[in-house]
Amino acid sequence: MSSLQLLWFVLIGVLFSGFFFLEGFDFGVGMSVQTLAHNEDEKDQIVSTIGPVWDGNEVWLLTAGGAMFASFPYWYASLFSGYYLILFIILFGLIIRGVSFEFRHRMPIEKKGTWNWTLSIGSFLVPFFFGVLFISMIQGMPIDADGNMTATFGNYINPFSLVGGVALTLLCYLHGLNYISLKTTGPVRDRAKNYAQLLYWVLYVGLVVFAVMMYFYTDFFDNKFFLTFGLLALIVLLTVVANVSVFKKKEMLAFLASGLTLVVLVVLLFTGLFPRVLISSNGSEFDLLIKNASSSPYTLKVMSYLSLTLLPFVLAYTGWAYYVFRKRISHKPTEVHG
Repeated sequence: MSSLQLLWFVLIGVLFSGFFFLEGFDFGVGMSVQTLAHNEDEKDQIVSTIGPVWDGNEVWLLTAGGAMFASFPYWYASLFSGYYLILFIILFGLIIRGVSFEFRHRMPIEKKGTWNWTLSIGSFLVPFFFGVLFISMIQGMPIDADGNMTATFGNYINPFSLVGGVALTLLCYLHGLNYISLKTTGPVRDRAKNYAQLLYWVLYVGLVVFAVMMYFYTDFFDNKFFLTFGLLALIVLLTVVANVSVFKKKEMLAFLASGLTLVVLVVLLFTGLFPRVLISSNGSEFDLLIKNASSSPYTLKVMSYLSLTLLPFVLAYTGWAYYVFRKRISHKPTEVHG
């Protein structure tokens, strides 16, 4: 394995980490529209917290997919063909979610209901099925010597992948609640804190179940026991920090801790995969390895130069956008006409 192959494996992990940190709270905010708000004014207030940034956050996913296509074409081919239906559902969720922002903004108040639902449903579908995808992937899928995946329904949907889907969805929802607490005023802000305090106790149970199932369903503990245990412990620690921060009304710390929980989860999955990119349940000899799945050294070298040139501008623009829209979204009470 060359240093460039390792670099691009790490970069793809970084891109997915950035996606779930930034787009994770977007999904949580989207789900909160139908679960947290009590009226259309509150729903508008919630949506306004991500209105200027949600589409920019999705760029991280597009970049991760593009980087995988260019740097690891064999990984891309096996993953996208084998998970075609699940990725189609994810794409469907992204589409209805994106469309809902535009349509609900232009609809009269009595017709916003449909688009509120599409926003929440789309925001649920994406993290849930990403959880199903990643967890089924680390369990191992039936991959042959040519990299073809011949999976059945049970390979995709099983107890562990469902737990992973629920866990990732709950993590995103809590991340969104922490973001709402950070970015709003009024009843929505207080309600978000109350919901988060309750749901963190549910998450503790979920994390224990997830860790136990990871021990029995994957080879992570067999191959990298201390690293896997340490990262799981770090996820629990960050969850405790976020929970305590919500209780003590330290909103920025709660938001950062919940976001870093998602980042460490991605690190856990990628370190467990290493040096593989796909695990074959047909035998380790059919695993797709980093050294066999990448593009040519010349392609990786050119991509590295381009990335190092463009990345600072992307990060600067992202930071600038969040700085410009840093103010809280105030609560506007519903007017009562007598």
